[in-house]
Amino acid sequence: MGRVPETRKQALVKLAWIGIWLLYLGAPVSDLCGGRHAPAVVVLAALGLAVFVVAYLALVFLRTNAEVRPAPWVHEVLAMQTALSFGLSATLGKSWLVLFVYVAVACGAALPATTSRWAVPAVTALLAVTGAWVDTPGDLYPALVIPALLGGFAMVGVKQLVHTMRELREARRTVAQLAATEERLRLARDLHDLLGHSLSLITLKSELAGRMLPGRPDEAAQQVADIERVSRQALVDVREAVSGYRRPTLAGEVAAARGALSCAGVSFRSHVPEPVPDLGTSAEGALAWALREAVTNVVRHSGAAQCVCAVTVDRESGLAVLTVSDDGSGPSGAPRGNGLTGLAERLALAGGTLTTARAGDGGFTLTAAVPLTAVTVRSA
Repeated sequence: MGRVPETRKQALVKLAWIGIWLLYLGAPVSDLCGGRHAPAVVVLAALGLAVFVVAYLALVFLRTNAEVRPAPWVHEVLAMQTALSFGLSATLGKSWLVLFVYVAVACGAALPATTSRWAVPAVTALLAVTGAWVDTPGDLYPALVIPALLGGFAMVGVKQLVHTMRELREARRTVAQLAATEERLRLARDLHDLLGHSLSLITLKSELAGRMLPGRPDEAAQQVADIERVSRQALVDVREAVSGYRRPTLAGEVAAARGALSCAGVSFRSHVPEPVPDLGTSAEGALAWALREAVTNVVRHSGAAQCVCAVTVDRESGLAVLTVSDDGSGPSGAPRGNGLTGLAERLALAGGTLTTARAGDGGFTLTAAVPLTAVTVRSA
């Protein structure tokens, strides 16, 4: 229903479904076979009935989207069907009045709702007038008026149902595409943050191990062991990130930042309370990712000697604010890279914001703010 058949099986199924309703044409066929008309009249009437049925099938098979403005041939076919119904009923009798019911159904199925709402009653009114003329006792045409109205408007309802189902399918596909896109973005952010930090640390330790050889093999071996540990932890983190279960914490990221900065020769000071009051799990995870990205940038790009991290709680604004600053070379003036862009998106999902600026001593400051889960309102 509502689609052009694409295979022979679909065409046969649709034809069988429509063919059930064509059984109501038994009255005109019986009238032709009853011997009450001359042979020439029978031939002409049979030809007219065949043209009527073909036109009806063409409308049902080919006119599948009645919300689109119909082509001129649709109006022409409906006008021809109406003329055939009137002509055959007026010349051959009341047995042919049933053709008006098919015209009403065709109007409901093939015309837009704004047109079919008056076309169906118009065809029904023509049925009533013609019936009053050809069926003087009036014992047949009242039984066709109600089916014509109900059949026509039922097709209008079915047509609207088909249109709604199409919209629902489109909406479902759109939602699936958006969900897949969001999942790809999540994986991209997680993998960038995880691997960027871990690979930077592995690179630093590899350089240290290379400088220690061959003079200090014991210390080089310790660095190699650390490389193995970081690699294994990175593998675990990537698996957890792909599974969607990883929830980083501020305490864990502070400890990881201390180790990474120590290997890079950067002194580290932390002012992060444990735990941060009124900070939800998702908000803490967003700040933990921000701390990881900031420390990775300090190690890879800043050339700093000192890094300071602090988390403050502003109850008036209802925000927890993470600040990471260094005394390195400062911002280059280039647009944000993938890491900061992904971090801004991650914070936005938690209802937070990200700002970056030059520090007072020429370095770089990253500030991430997320809303608290419980805010104490100051009394007036």
